[in-house]
Amino acid sequence: MRNVFAITGKELRSYFVSPIAYVVLTGFLLLGGWFFFNLLARFQFLLSIYEAMRNPMAQARLNLNEFVVAPLLHNLSVVLVIIVPMITMRSFAEEKRSGTYELLMTSPLSVTEIVLGKFLGAFVFVFLMIGLTGIYPLLLALYGNPEVGVMLAGYLGLLLLATAFVTVGLLTSSFTDNQIVAAVSCLVALLLLYVISWPADTAGGTIGALLRYLSLTEHFGEMVKGVIDTRDLAYFVTVIAAALFLTQRSVESIRWR
Repeated sequence: MRNVFAITGKELRSYFVSPIAYVVLTGFLLLGGWFFFNLLARFQFLLSIYEAMRNPMAQARLNLNEFVVAPLLHNLSVVLVIIVPMITMRSFAEEKRSGTYELLMTSPLSVTEIVLGKFLGAFVFVFLMIGLTGIYPLLLALYGNPEVGVMLAGYLGLLLLATAFVTVGLLTSSFTDNQIVAAVSCLVALLLLYVISWPADTAGGTIGALLRYLSLTEHFGEMVKGVIDTRDLAYFVTVIAAALFLTQRSVESIRWR
């Protein structure tokens, strides 16, 4: 594992020696803060309306998790669809473009160590991004009355979703030496996985069920509701493992040429 951690450290340093990390972190937190502020303002507005109408039943139905946390996590997931390809696009594509890919492949490191090291580097960076947004639910817990368990389940779902995004990004980056091609390919793949369930209702039957199962958002949506089902966990683990395996095979294929 020492080699894996060495590559992880190199990847993390490469993020922070360039403006990319700071721009991405700042942009993500700004957008998260904007979403949180507006959702909270809308919640407060609805609360004041029901209070003025003297409607305690409707007022009691207002829930911070439903009106603030769930939409916040869904909005952040959409932002991640756009940002994660920008983070992972350079993982292998930059190595190929700069000519260091061959040196890396002829080093004593195994392909599995290289792939795992690059995966952990991107994962830690994304984990940091998501972790910093934890200030928003923390504020709700301090000054409101949200369901903490539901919030934690939602954040676990967001982390698993982001991890799946990272592995798909690594896979597309391993196919090319062009960072733009890697980023656009990843964005298209993530969008497809994000919206694949849209025609499920009209398709019906087995096809509809298959489309829902393949959709990242269907599994993520259940966890945002506070439902942690082993089928959703198994789905994310399968996507992550399959993408890492395909990345490993793609990187290793250079030795066959």
